[in-house]
Amino acid sequence: MLHIKHFKLMALYNQRMNNQLIKAAQTLTHEQLIEDKGVFFSSILGTFNHLIIGDLLWLLRFSKHSNRYQSLSELSELPYPTTLDEILYNSFKDLIAVRQGMDQTILHWLNKEVQECDFHKTLSYSNSLGERSTREFSELVSHMFNHQTHHRGQLSTLFNQLGIEIGSTDFLLDIPDLNQKP
Repeated sequence: MLHIKHFKLMALYNQRMNNQLIKAAQTLTHEQLIEDKGVFFSSILGTFNHLIIGDLLWLLRFSKHSNRYQSLSELSELPYPTTLDEILYNSFKDLIAVRQGMDQTILHWLNKEVQECDFHKTLSYSNSLGERSTREFSELVSHMFNHQTHHRGQLSTLFNQLGIEIGSTDFLLDIPDLNQKP
């Protein structure tokens, strides 16, 4: 399978899941969104912010991989986090706009700017501690999507504990069934 085909499926899954979680979160009060739940990033809002921060850091690193990645370069206009647990967006309405815009940017990047050969190169970057690494680009993109899934799983659990149904979280729904006719 081509990397680009797989990552496009992951981007669609990412977008669907983020929209499902946003819909669930919109049923909560601001107080419920910021309540400390004892999870990695304290609250539901904190976890949503961390997802944006993780994506932003990775996508800005990716933007340096090719001069074709203009859509990713535009993300530099967003507030840049100083810590991984920073609350960049205290307003859930503002957070939704950024999250949905970022999901569209990821899809645009994969559909219009990436080429399969890009995934077979390495990317050198510095992490949030300033440590330098060089890794295979395809594995870093995989990591970004895996990181999203990991923290959305935490949100899914929090919503379940609140008795809020978020719908199916299975990636299987996004994989085309080859027995189904278009």
